[in-house]
Amino acid sequence: MERALYGEAGFYRRERPAAHFRTSVHASARYADAFARLLISVDEALGHPPRLDLVDVGAGCGSLLAQIRSAVPAELAVRLAPTAVEVSARPPELPAEIGWLPEPPEEITGLVVANEWLDNVPLDVVELTPSGPRVMLVDPRTGAEHPGPAPTREDGEWLDRWWPVREPGDRAEVGRTRCLAWASVISRLRRGTAVAVDYSHVRSGRPAYGTLTGYRDGHVVPVIPDGSCDVTAHVALDACASAGLEAGATASLLTTQRAALRALGLSGARPPIELAHRDPRAYVEALCAAGEEAELIDPAGLGGFGWLLQSVGIPIPLNATR
Repeated sequence: MERALYGEAGFYRRERPAAHFRTSVHASARYADAFARLLISVDEALGHPPRLDLVDVGAGCGSLLAQIRSAVPAELAVRLAPTAVEVSARPPELPAEIGWLPEPPEEITGLVVANEWLDNVPLDVVELTPSGPRVMLVDPRTGAEHPGPAPTREDGEWLDRWWPVREPGDRAEVGRTRCLAWASVISRLRRGTAVAVDYSHVRSGRPAYGTLTGYRDGHVVPVIPDGSCDVTAHVALDACASAGLEAGATASLLTTQRAALRALGLSGARPPIELAHRDPRAYVEALCAAGEEAELIDPAGLGGFGWLLQSVGIPIPLNATR
């Protein structure tokens, strides 16, 4: 999975996510507007520092950063230090004011966004066999699988705590690598908030057979880790939350995208019909915005994504429940 996604000829070395699947970033600029409001709240909680970091981990083409930067007040924009973290080459059209790094900065004061990043952090799949739990090995040419060795001690401990397998044939995706990746982000946060947004599940509702999936050109494809497709799996965000607290987070909130975006002002409410008579153009624009918001907060779609917010040194700048 590591080679298929991030190796020399890996999927994310060659491809831009927007060419293969649609995220909330691509669905509507209203998504960036919501993050702009969140950034303003973080800035206020930090006391308006002379430099405010905005870091997007797994930034794709950097469009979310550009949109957020355009949506904040001018006074904040001049203090903003936006940085895209991505393994692929910098897009030539990206504004020069946006930095481009292969790893997050060592020290961050501000807001970190990880939108659909953790689901692409490589992991192992374990299946419970008559001989006990075994790591599944895969032929990268065909996708054919067979049981391999027992999990490492560290992975076994993670499974026991977060995703125990109980019946023969049950599978678990060992999210310890995602926990370490998220903890690394939190450890770089001197003061501020980090947000992970992803397909997710919690311990009380783990999928018995896992979620490993391949995507290419907007379609689900067989999971063959040969670099030709995205390889992704949902994220145990509750485990990541625990890892973040251990790494230094002082406040934590696990919620849904629907609840988070509604708390940030997205309602999906249709404009009053009277507006159509007074200002037809404004009515059409408001109706389009309402439709985009409705898609972003739809609990059966993008609104069902998990949001993990963790802060260091400030409260969670959002009042939302699941």
